[in-house]
Amino acid sequence: MLIAFSVAPSGTGRSDGSVHDAVAAAVAVVRASGLPHRTTSMFTEIEGEWDDVFAVVKTATEAVLPFGSRVSLVLKADIRPGYTGELDAKIDRLEQALEDGAE
Repeated sequence: MLIAFSVAPSGTGRSDGSVHDAVAAAVAVVRASGLPHRTTSMFTEIEGEWDDVFAVVKTATEAVLPFGSRVSLVLKADIRPGYTGELDAKIDRLEQALEDGAE
C-alpha cells in the first residue's frame, strides 16, 4: 500500500507560522523506518504493509505533538494488494504515457 500523509502542528505560538522543525521530526521518523518513501513540499509518501505504514504515520504524528497544542494529519491511501514497488512504478508509467502522447 501507498500512503501520502502530511502532519503539522498548530497552536505553535510562532508568529511566522513556520512548522519546519516539526515536519523535520516527522520526516526523521519516516527515514528511520527503512520503508520506501519520498518527501515533497506538501506530503510524504510511504510504501509498505498496512501495519508497518500506519505504525510509521502514528510515530511521525507523535513526533510532532511537542511542537504545538494540537496536530493536523491528512492521509491518502492507495491499497492494492499484491503490488510492491509502486512508489516509483506509478511515476514511471505516468512518464511513459506522457512520452507516448508526445509522439
